[in-house]
Amino acid sequence: MSQKIDGNLQATAHLRSVALGSKPAASTDGPTRPVEAADSLRLTGEATSLQAMQRELSTAPAIDAGRVQAVRESLQNGTYKINPDAIASRMLELDQQLQG
Repeated sequence: MSQKIDGNLQATAHLRSVALGSKPAASTDGPTRPVEAADSLRLTGEATSLQAMQRELSTAPAIDAGRVQAVRESLQNGTYKINPDAIASRMLELDQQLQG
């Protein structure tokens, strides 16, 4: 079924009407009391640490410009050295951290 939208839509289904003000009336027999909250939230130490880390990382620059410049210069000079043992060691450390 398709309809042309031109501002003059015809109702294709009967809608039931709802009377306004059909809410139940509030009782005025006594003084009202504030509603007490039944739910509460308590953060664990780990969650608190994660929040602190998130705040710290959000204020830190995404790129360490000094490190980028140092690597750029060593690449241009031909003095950049790759240490495959260090790379492998860090990859294994990361894998262990990710596995828990």
